[in-house]
Amino acid sequence: MGRSLQNTMINLGIQSSVDEALYQLGLDIEELEELEEDAGLGNGGLGRLAACFLDSMATLGMAAYGYGIRYEYGIFAQKIINGEQQEEPDDWLRFGNPWEKARPEYMLPVNFYGRVVDTAEGKKWVDTQVVFALPYDNPIPGYNNNVVNTLRLWSAKSPMDFNLKFFNDGDYIQAVLDRNLAENISRVLYPNDNVFEGKELRLKQEYFLCAATLQDIIRRYKAAKFGTREPTRTNFDLMPNKVAIQLNDTHPSLAIPELMRVLVDIEGPIWENAWDVTVRCCAYTNHTVLPEALERWPVSMFERLLPRHLEIIYHINFLHLQDVQKRWPGDMDRMRRMSCVEEDGEKRINMAHLSIVGSHAVNGVAAIHSEIIKKDVFKDFYEMNPEKFQNKTNGITPRRWLVLCNPSLSDLITEKIGDEWTVHLDQLTKLKQWAKDPNFQRAVQKVKQENKLRLAQLLEKDYGVKINPSSMFDIHVKRIHEYKRQLLNCLHIITLYNRIKKNPSAKFTARTIMIGGKAAPGYYVAKKIIKLINMVANVVNNDPIVGEKLKVIYLENYRVTLAEKIIPAADLSEQISTAGTEASGTGNMKFMLNGALTIGTLDGANVEMAEEMGDENIFIFGNDRRRSGRLEKERLQRDGLL
Repeated sequence: MGRSLQNTMINLGIQSSVDEALYQLGLDIEELEELEEDAGLGNGGLGRLAACFLDSMATLGMAAYGYGIRYEYGIFAQKIINGEQQEEPDDWLRFGNPWEKARPEYMLPVNFYGRVVDTAEGKKWVDTQVVFALPYDNPIPGYNNNVVNTLRLWSAKSPMDFNLKFFNDGDYIQAVLDRNLAENISRVLYPNDNVFEGKELRLKQEYFLCAATLQDIIRRYKAAKFGTREPTRTNFDLMPNKVAIQLNDTHPSLAIPELMRVLVDIEGPIWENAWDVTVRCCAYTNHTVLPEALERWPVSMFERLLPRHLEIIYHINFLHLQDVQKRWPGDMDRMRRMSCVEEDGEKRINMAHLSIVGSHAVNGVAAIHSEIIKKDVFKDFYEMNPEKFQNKTNGITPRRWLVLCNPSLSDLITEKIGDEWTVHLDQLTKLKQWAKDPNFQRAVQKVKQENKLRLAQLLEKDYGVKINPSSMFDIHVKRIHEYKRQLLNCLHIITLYNRIKKNPSAKFTARTIMIGGKAAPGYYVAKKIIKLINMVANVVNNDPIVGEKLKVIYLENYRVTLAEKIIPAADLSEQISTAGTEASGTGNMKFMLNGALTIGTLDGANVEMAEEMGDENIFIFGNDRRRSGRLEKERLQRDGLL
């Protein structure tokens, strides 16, 4: 989420008034803003996308809630020591969080472990361990529209009461320790981006989020009395008309069996009705095609932790495979491929398959990604239900990523085309009429140069490297991954260095190359890439022959607040993932919106960006799927096959 103070003031339209009032009190608003901790409650693009969606939905006046976990420790703080990443806990709550309001009156029980018994009324999940979910509400203000939506974050609380019994049987200390075990559920964020780690605590976190959230949704639906049936029963058939549950990747996919459990075991609808309601309420966004990122939970873990959910998943899968069998009789290989339960090796539940089966819509997050999903990763599911599959290219909020972080450029745009562009971004096309106006060009260049000077001062203070503010600022910031190819960028740095050393008097465009991002703590290769970049930077920055022609900085602890300073100063945006691996990317859009040029592959949303700006305004290299598609079409026409 980043910081909230400046964003809230901008969205309420009070920033200049507050700035002036504080100035008269002898206070500097920027100094106060720097005191706020970033709320780092997600890993990379997936979490930041959710934050942008929350701003967008509030600005559109949609009745939408965000749900997440109130991690005591968010994404770790990164320190670079001797060129290597070291992780430090992100104790973002140590001084409290002024934006949140605890809502103990809405605290809810969440069950784990136990066993399933048959009763006259049906299945019952009994002998469970209970943990309470305490909600904290955070306001999400819309832009200039008097709307405030809610981000509700759940914190785990132990149900155990302290009483004299503990003293009497001498188990007091153990009782306190057991209490902490329950509260560990919301203690810390697993810092993996695009890598699946099958830890029991992580599965607990995922179920904790789903169980608390669904109880909240159902409570609100019942309170609205949309489907009240006399005397006491609620009519859930109407629920899909009122409730949409969007699954942000497979992490909340347990919402599907959990909603089935609540409807069938507690509320009473028969399976077929409950399944219809579940599928029509749920939709699934896929965020990656990397096999190592797709969640596959061991059945043994489900059996112990969520025994009733395992039964429900088995039954969902049984009915699903019956449908597959009807469509493709005798095709056992297809049934194996499409099963939600993987049988080879350790038995596992494939959460992506469960999400597709239990949703009415499945979307990728950029055109190329959505095509890969249909033609490759989930090809069998697409052949069975093509109507389910859609594309929704990711986006960013222009309020934070232009109005807030680049006020000078925002003012310049508003001066030319008015201020409606902040909510109707397509109005930026009106700027085309000034594209060749030398006065406007100079004004834009002046803004960029001021942003670069500001960043150069900050970097000199923080890193002790004197930067030439007239050099090209070549920036590559995102999570560190092999497929995002920070290593390729490092090889380019070495190439530039060697060229300068070979012929120091040749004409070079001065460059300052900045690379930043966190590596998952257990990702060995990613951490070695960070070390390599820092070692190369050490050589380059201390070579007097190279001088100001080339400087390399590893940006420590990349986060939303640092991005807001870096992006407005960028000249060149590096978006160089191996074609077909980056689902979308959103940093690419932030740089483009702030007037940086892009070098990149035809991957993720770079494809749509190239279409919007024209190939002449983006530097594309590598595998051109569009070109190979055109060539294939020409070949088929030539051979008379089309």
